[in-house]
Amino acid sequence: MYKLNFPLYQIPLKNKENKTLVFDSIRKKWLKLVPEEWVRLNCIEFLINEKKISRSLISVEKEFKLNNLKKRFDIVVFNKKGEIYLLVECKAPNVKISQSVFNQITKYNLVLKSKFLMISNGINHYFFSMNFESQKIEFLKELPYYDL
Repeated sequence: MYKLNFPLYQIPLKNKENKTLVFDSIRKKWLKLVPEEWVRLNCIEFLINEKKISRSLISVEKEFKLNNLKKRFDIVVFNKKGEIYLLVECKAPNVKISQSVFNQITKYNLVLKSKFLMISNGINHYFFSMNFESQKIEFLKELPYYDL
């Protein structure tokens, strides 16, 4: 699998019927190992281990509606009030983080209303915060530690 720009995490892998599976500790199930899934699971481990976010506050690949269209976010972190605190968009390592990816996450955030946003392809990570009053995005050097 791809070498990512995250610390090395021990994510369980197994082979079944000539396919490599990876264990998602949030959804509690084995999934086919594909590049975007590898990035998503490493990103989850980064949030838990480096940013001290509780597993119980993380939601993965849930559907929501945007202009009557069904969409699916990659990762959402809630605060203790149940409000969305962080929205994460993951891409495979070979996918360039382009303007269209930034457009995608900001469109999703019109509905989800997250204070913080993160985009990662496992190699490059972008962090930013949303100011809903001024409708401006502020790029951050790193994601703040979760303390809510």
